[in-house]
Amino acid sequence: MIERYSREEISKIWELESKFGYYLTVELAVCKAYNKIGKISDNALSEICEKASFSVERIDEIEREVKHDVIAFLTNINESVGKENAKYIHMGLTSSDVIDTAFALQIKDSAKIILNDLDGLLSVIKNMAFKYKNTLCIGRSHGVHAEVMTFGFKLLNWYDELERAKMGLEYALKEISVGQISGPVGTYSNLPIEIEKLTCDYLGLEPAKISTQIISRDRHAKFMSALAIIVSLIEKFATEIRHLQKTEVREVEESFSNSQKGSSAMPHKKNPILCENLCGLARVVRSNMITAFENMNLWHERDISHSSAERIIFPDSLILVDFILARFEKIMENLVVLEDNMLKNTELYGGVIYSQKIMLKLIEKGYSREDAYKIVQTNALKALAGNNFKNELLNDVKVTSKLTKEEIEQCFNKDEYLANIDQIFSRFE
Repeated sequence: MIERYSREEISKIWELESKFGYYLTVELAVCKAYNKIGKISDNALSEICEKASFSVERIDEIEREVKHDVIAFLTNINESVGKENAKYIHMGLTSSDVIDTAFALQIKDSAKIILNDLDGLLSVIKNMAFKYKNTLCIGRSHGVHAEVMTFGFKLLNWYDELERAKMGLEYALKEISVGQISGPVGTYSNLPIEIEKLTCDYLGLEPAKISTQIISRDRHAKFMSALAIIVSLIEKFATEIRHLQKTEVREVEESFSNSQKGSSAMPHKKNPILCENLCGLARVVRSNMITAFENMNLWHERDISHSSAERIIFPDSLILVDFILARFEKIMENLVVLEDNMLKNTELYGGVIYSQKIMLKLIEKGYSREDAYKIVQTNALKALAGNNFKNELLNDVKVTSKLTKEEIEQCFNKDEYLANIDQIFSRFE
């Protein structure tokens, strides 16, 4: 991932130096497992753990000759531990035992960062939801004014969605946090079967119940799906902010610093550029999910068509998700909420959004639903054409013959729309 969208902690996990460090961690865990069953002496294990090291430059040099990165890595490790102990390195293993098990560790460590990101963002959104619990705003369907709700209610729904996404990631992480030490086609043909369990215990992973030459890629596809759901929700939230920042709406705004410029041509511009940025980045993660699904289809017990793709989609996606969550948390922390504009937008066209209250009241007074709907719709459409809805109702004999002025006024009482807000919020306390 390019530096512009990378944060240091998670990016380091995916650097080449770090990747080979994870490989070495796996190889040493296998040696410890062999020591546990008496196949490697305590002295040999001690020397291996003390001396085993690698150089990325040396690995690159060897790889240019052997054309195999794991063999190059192992050759370099063998150089560091010496001829006597080199025989214990990679004993009975195949390359993917190391690659896939190390890959699980990289993903697991990256996911810890992302889960922390989610906790931070969830806390911010929940606090904001409760802060604006009773802040009236207009609810919209099809982009059109529907009925009164509260801004806190909108944010609480975001919180609920994101909390489920976090649970989805936790489940997918559990599925992908597995290792394999099972040999060329997964049958443990050249190593004791108990080595796998011992190694995984050392690494904090579960051993795969069964593997071929690789860990099955449905696990990885599921994990990428969890990431895609997270960024799709962030895109949804960011899109909402973008809509609400439109000039003709202007209910919220991204923060705008004193020295910030919105346009090279138009000095008045304050654009939702951060949210637009996140919408674009979400598309990248989602498209990577498709590649993860295609990686499930491999020839027989394994080919390497997935390998090249995974070197791109996993680092890029995990780094991007970390960046997206951190950026959106800052957006929310600094979001400008224009409560007066929210209230003003509920009153457009003389309160036309209270049409259902009027209709239900007319039905209560004896009109059929069809007749009540037609009467209210006629007056509502006049209001949308530029008139005042309440005035139209007060001047319509079909309405005033059934409803008093006080009853009409009561239908415009915003407090009734808050009657259940406390009860809804209590589900999240």
